[in-house]
Amino acid sequence: MNGRERQRYRANRARWDESVAHHVASPDYDVPGFLRGADPLFPLEVDGMGPVRGRTLLHLQCHFGLDTLAWARRGARVVGLDYSAPAVAAARALAARAGLTARFVRSDVLDAPRRLGERFDLVYTGKGALCWLPDLEPWGEAVARLLRPGGRLFYLEDHPIAEDYEPTGRGGRLVRRHDYFRSAPLRFDETDTYATRGARLRHTVGYCWLHPTSQAVTALAHAGLVIDEFREYPFSYWHRYPAMRRAADGYWHLPREGPPIPLTYSVRAHRPLRGRD
Repeated sequence: MNGRERQRYRANRARWDESVAHHVASPDYDVPGFLRGADPLFPLEVDGMGPVRGRTLLHLQCHFGLDTLAWARRGARVVGLDYSAPAVAAARALAARAGLTARFVRSDVLDAPRRLGERFDLVYTGKGALCWLPDLEPWGEAVARLLRPGGRLFYLEDHPIAEDYEPTGRGGRLVRRHDYFRSAPLRFDETDTYATRGARLRHTVGYCWLHPTSQAVTALAHAGLVIDEFREYPFSYWHRYPAMRRAADGYWHLPREGPPIPLTYSVRAHRPLRGRD
């Protein structure tokens, strides 16, 4: 990691560290509802992951552990991993409040195989996670090393094409602003976050990388995983654009004006029983 990459890494982590308390209190995450039994996982995730009861499950980039604990509630033996110390502390506190068994570890994703020293039946990457990684090839290698032979990976992610568009004008018409194939990160300077509209963060600058879907899938294939399923969807799991409305299916949809664009995608893969160590 060169000096510029370290600066971006520190900026992102400082922003995530500060965001934790705001997100724990945010209605978008709805911690009180979770404690009463609400499930933050979407049907696409539950169906894509398959049976979890009694299986070991590692949640990479778990933030403050809400989805991690949702898998624990479904019977998985979970480990959550995040590089933010406040996030890990909040996750442990939430597990105690919910009366759920979970282990939370502070670590960078790429250090996870060495830090954990074990393999898992299932690996899950939380929604909106991959854009914070500058290079997906070492991520794919880390995922492969964390899965036992026969183990499965599933993730549901923002589609990088959706990241290219921004709303403009009163009507919120979408205009394409970014290059789908750009390699340089996007720099943003915002006082709030996706879940804390109106917040006043001190650490406002962050960086994200728009990885084409081909990069993510190829990184996993290069690491020796078998891609079982790749799907794209014209809806989002969060209120990305002002004009979106939440439908009865629980997902956020754009108005039916013009051709739809992919807003999310999912990948299901597994590590072969025989292959690379």
